Amino acid sequence: MAISLDGASPETHDTFRGVPGTFELAVDALSYARSIGLSTQINTTVAKTTRPELPKIADLGRDLGISAWEVFFLVPVGRGALLEQLSPEEYEEVLIWLYKVSKTHKLHIRTTEAPHFRRVVIQQRAKSQEIDHALVQNKRGVHMHDGYGFVFVSATGEVYPSGFLPLSAGNVKEKPLLEIYQNSELFKKLRDRSNLKGKCRVCEFGDVCWGSRARAWAELGDPFASEPRCAYVPEAWKETSLAT
Repeated sequence: MAISLDGASPETHDTFRGVPGTFELAVDALSYARSIGLSTQINTTVAKTTRPELPKIADLGRDLGISAWEVFFLVPVGRGALLEQLSPEEYEEVLIWLYKVSKTHKLHIRTTEAPHFRRVVIQQRAKSQEIDHALVQNKRGVHMHDGYGFVFVSATGEVYPSGFLPLSAGNVKEKPLLEIYQNSELFKKLRDRSNLKGKCRVCEFGDVCWGSRARAWAELGDPFASEPRCAYVPEAWKETSLAT
């Protein structure tokens, strides 16, 4: 069972959610689920207002015995457009911190709309000589991103690459979902890395990352633009910049 926690206290969580009493209800629900043998997960949105709460949320999750922590990095669409995002450098700091806290708290941490966490994990493991050869050498494993291994169907049947990338590739009332996913022009383009632009196209970690296509669209109006919240500069991009 997954429950959202965007603060580690009633004051911070309830203020973010806008409904008094939700923190207490969330903690009670998590405790009850654990008492009857259900594994539990907490979901947290990362924005300027919630970043200071992350260490305390991690501690709370550990104390509550959660199995996983799903960390959602803000994409400024819908109500999310009202929230302030982290800078690329702040993103990097949070991603590195998440990797380290996964070691100390023994939490299974997953990120949503932060595919560059995979790059951070590889780099951190290389630094500590815990290199994951499956990722670094063979690029094995499932590395889903918007439109690749992932699809979102709205309540009206519109098929989107993700819930944060509201570009429709068709409607399940008119075509089967599998046909839309496999054959629509939008999905095929999103699965072809040669369509990416800027540093994402030449990044040596591209096969395990690709950047958030939803954030590129939300911030830059182009789902194929470079991830706007990634601080990393690929080696090939440095060479290109020097050449020009």
